[in-house]
Amino acid sequence: MPQNSFSAKSITRLIEEFNKLPGIGPRSAQKLAYHLIRNSEEDARALAESIVEVVSSVVFCESCQNITQKSPCSICMDPGRDNAVICVVEDPLDVLAIERSSAFVGKYHVFHGLLSPMDGIGPEKLRIRELLERLKQGDVNEVLIATNPTLEGEATAMYVKGLIAPLGVLVTRLARGLPSGTDLEFADSMTLARALEGRQEF
Repeated sequence: MPQNSFSAKSITRLIEEFNKLPGIGPRSAQKLAYHLIRNSEEDARALAESIVEVVSSVVFCESCQNITQKSPCSICMDPGRDNAVICVVEDPLDVLAIERSSAFVGKYHVFHGLLSPMDGIGPEKLRIRELLERLKQGDVNEVLIATNPTLEGEATAMYVKGLIAPLGVLVTRLARGLPSGTDLEFADSMTLARALEGRQEF
């Protein structure tokens, strides 16, 4: 793609948009922007179209809040899943990681974040209310909190436990097989399976 088709303003805007993505700092944003500039216009359009297609077609499952193209999602509609157990995770990537382990056959609930007062993320910005509404239906007898073993993950787990306790639902936590600070999405399937199977009352 000819560089002269971009103004300095448009390049700056592209870098700023990349910098908004999680895990992308200013330097990485610059590298991504200039990588796109070196590609053909056809490649750039294909990327833009795929982003728009995903954003316009993906919805949140009305039950578990996971991302899906049809609500309820395939996991919530699967008659082979255990309706009595809900695994609570931070984001959709954690669902994928747990599914790879083949060690969990219950349902999920995705918060889409963790409590982080320093970042302005309070309970109202997470899908906690939707979880409590599911529990009040009376079909669930265990909630497995599988947030990452980080400061934010532990704080979120403690907060949610306090909300669930009055409902009389068993709250469990992953076994201490995951190193502190580890994201579930990066854990190997065997370690994650052991953490799931060895979960303990929280």
